[in-house]
Amino acid sequence: MYYDTIKVLDCTIRDGGLINKHDFSLEFVRRLYELLSQAGIDYMEVGYKNSTEIFDPKEYGAWKFCSDDLLWKLKDGIESDMKLSVMVDVGRVDLDSIKPASESPYEMVRVASYVKNIDKGIELVNTFSELGYETCINIMAVSRDRGHELDEALDQVEKECKAEVVYLVDTFGYFYQEDIDKCVTRYREHIKTKTLGFHGHNNQQLAFSNTIQAIINRVDFLDSTVSGIGRGAGNCTTELLLGFLKNPKYDIRPVLDAIEELFVPLKNKYEWGYIIPQMLSGSLNMHPEKAIQVRKTEDKDAYRKFYETLMNS
Repeated sequence: MYYDTIKVLDCTIRDGGLINKHDFSLEFVRRLYELLSQAGIDYMEVGYKNSTEIFDPKEYGAWKFCSDDLLWKLKDGIESDMKLSVMVDVGRVDLDSIKPASESPYEMVRVASYVKNIDKGIELVNTFSELGYETCINIMAVSRDRGHELDEALDQVEKECKAEVVYLVDTFGYFYQEDIDKCVTRYREHIKTKTLGFHGHNNQQLAFSNTIQAIINRVDFLDSTVSGIGRGAGNCTTELLLGFLKNPKYDIRPVLDAIEELFVPLKNKYEWGYIIPQMLSGSLNMHPEKAIQVRKTEDKDAYRKFYETLMNS
């Protein structure tokens, strides 16, 4: 199955960077950039465009900040039609450091915003849009904000926001397929002039199936990561998604090379993917941070105890 309008956005480095403070080597990211380009991926999201005044560069790797110089070095000498994307959070970007898109190494900016900050999110999107960038607004944690506030936020995005793409984000890995159906229907009641995207998390091993459900609902922008790498339970895997799409413009073989060369060794150092604590937090519609923290303790495999802790919190 595939539709000509589908775009695959691989956010391996951005979302995967949440498990290692964005401390990937330039050589690692360049090799991934080369392989994803060969695979026909449409967009590669390489990190955040955060201000060094807010986050200490001594504590975080370079992909937390994605300086233009770094991204030019990433692309240098590698032929690619794949576009680069960066993510920004409300209140964390130094807008004075942003150049117009015509002078920039990246083409897309995605703004992450919670419903409560939608005014600021829209303002940030519009600023980047006026600079010539492709823009998306990723509305976070909608499993917690499904009342009239979400309806109002969607109406506001439709009327005021210049983003080309509006993302449904299952931040806590809480949704089932029927939730995807309901949410996409609801989004389309309010969003009439923009493309929809989906970003799923794998707390309940549903990131892939929920992404398929989004495809069935004609959602065009699809997020994934190689080997499912990402904070906590991780994301829909790029290799599964390409295998499902069966679109001749994509080639799964370079992604398999990336897993073998880059991510099998990385798995020996960092933990990601489906594990019981993340399953429990996802099923209870809770932020994954508590599950992340318990995995750092001596009780990391005391699953019933952790469940009781969540139930009593």
